[in-house]
Amino acid sequence: MAEQPREQWGTRAGFLMAAIGSAVGLGNIWRFPYIAYENGGGAFLLPYLIALLTAGIPLLVLEYSIGHKYRSSAPLSYRRIARPAEAIGWWQVAICFVVAVYYAVIIAWSVRFVGFSVSQEWGEDPNAFFFNDFLQMSDAPGMVSGYVSGVAWPLVGVWAVVLAVLALGVRNGIEKANKVFIPLLVVLFLLLVAQALTLDGATLGLDALFTPDWSAMLDGSVWVAAYGQIFFSLSIGFAIMVTYASYLRRKADLTGSALVAGFSNSSFELLAGIGVFAALGFMANAAGTGVDEVATSGIGLAFVAFPQIISTLPLGGALFGILFFGSLTVAGLTSLISIVQVIVSAVQDRLGLGRVQSVLMVGGATALASILLFPTPEGLHFLDVFDHFINQYGIALAGLVMIIVFGWILRKLPMFQAHTNAVSSLRLGTWWKVALAGVTPILLGFMMWDSVRTELSENYAGYPTGFLLSAGWGLAIGAIVLGIVISLFPWKRADAIARDDAAQEAAGTTTKEGES
Repeated sequence: MAEQPREQWGTRAGFLMAAIGSAVGLGNIWRFPYIAYENGGGAFLLPYLIALLTAGIPLLVLEYSIGHKYRSSAPLSYRRIARPAEAIGWWQVAICFVVAVYYAVIIAWSVRFVGFSVSQEWGEDPNAFFFNDFLQMSDAPGMVSGYVSGVAWPLVGVWAVVLAVLALGVRNGIEKANKVFIPLLVVLFLLLVAQALTLDGATLGLDALFTPDWSAMLDGSVWVAAYGQIFFSLSIGFAIMVTYASYLRRKADLTGSALVAGFSNSSFELLAGIGVFAALGFMANAAGTGVDEVATSGIGLAFVAFPQIISTLPLGGALFGILFFGSLTVAGLTSLISIVQVIVSAVQDRLGLGRVQSVLMVGGATALASILLFPTPEGLHFLDVFDHFINQYGIALAGLVMIIVFGWILRKLPMFQAHTNAVSSLRLGTWWKVALAGVTPILLGFMMWDSVRTELSENYAGYPTGFLLSAGWGLAIGAIVLGIVISLFPWKRADAIARDDAAQEAAGTTTKEGES
């Protein structure tokens, strides 16, 4: 049976929209503003920019180069570099599965809160409404004890949209969806920021965010926070960009695309900071307190603080809520689509299945796990621990291992530099190899050491040790073990892969001869 040709993006703009959509997610809106505020305000932008140039964009270029050169999912691409490296790819696929399972439920919450904003259903106490009335959250983690229908049905809807987009394919599904979602997200957030800037006290919030504390530049933790934010916000370290780049045409401007995606993501984070802190300034002004007393991040910012702000607004509260939670929904959907696509692509390559079959099998299993576990009273406990451990000891650690293996052990950076320069308008210099092989692994290594040291000194969020060992450490270690185990099984399509490798080598030789 003949191998089907690999799908391709219709246009470079379509690829960029998808890459930007993957990078711009929930963390841009609810994590970056608080991280910047806590780490020097306006002065934080300097280490943040340096981190973008010395780690974020170099890593993006590396992942683009791997995907573009080998035109395969992450496990198969890494296998083609060195067979043992395939385990890293399956490790990243396992990470994507875990992230997708819990990420979808946050989008489902956002969908419900779009509706809640119209009538401000949370009443006088948004905190009690969110945790007690909406989530029906249990006091402590444990076995699933019930089902929360108000969370379940929007979650089913989220998965229906994601799987439908993926089933339509790269060009007709992911590309077309992002051409709608990204402009929509920009319009929603620009309207949100414009409304936030007109609020009484907005300047108070912006002063708190952007007033520079230059002494913070001497604090090593500030620089670690900058690199951590860049690493987590660009969707690098868990194979998304390797997968997306594998659908590019032979001639593709990899460095230019990385610069556009990287700076677009950072621009949105800056815009999010303006909108969020303008709103927090209004909240502080209305309450007669300092911004430091209302500033927060994560779930507390989105589903408790912002409903409080919406309730306090004299006019236009419903519109403000629709814009904010609509932005969260769209940003979350574009990221979730990219995460699940990593798993779908890997299974397609491994089993030789068609796209619809792979989406139904992989997406269906991911959706089922999500729907069974998270619309429950214990769901938020699982989400909190999953997110913490898979981010700290999954995404970041996998990225560190990938750099060490490809950069230090296999010494493949010169090969990827040559490949990137052959197809890009902006050539990579020595700085790229120095940044990837020197700066990035050292800082990521320090982040790992510091995180483990803190983890071992006290239980995360005060959770019971048994729960952390199973749902936290067990999950993170299990992803590594699963990656290794899957990589040990022989490929049923070994002959087809060998033929494809030979064809790629021939195509690469022809391309080089034509360019010379």
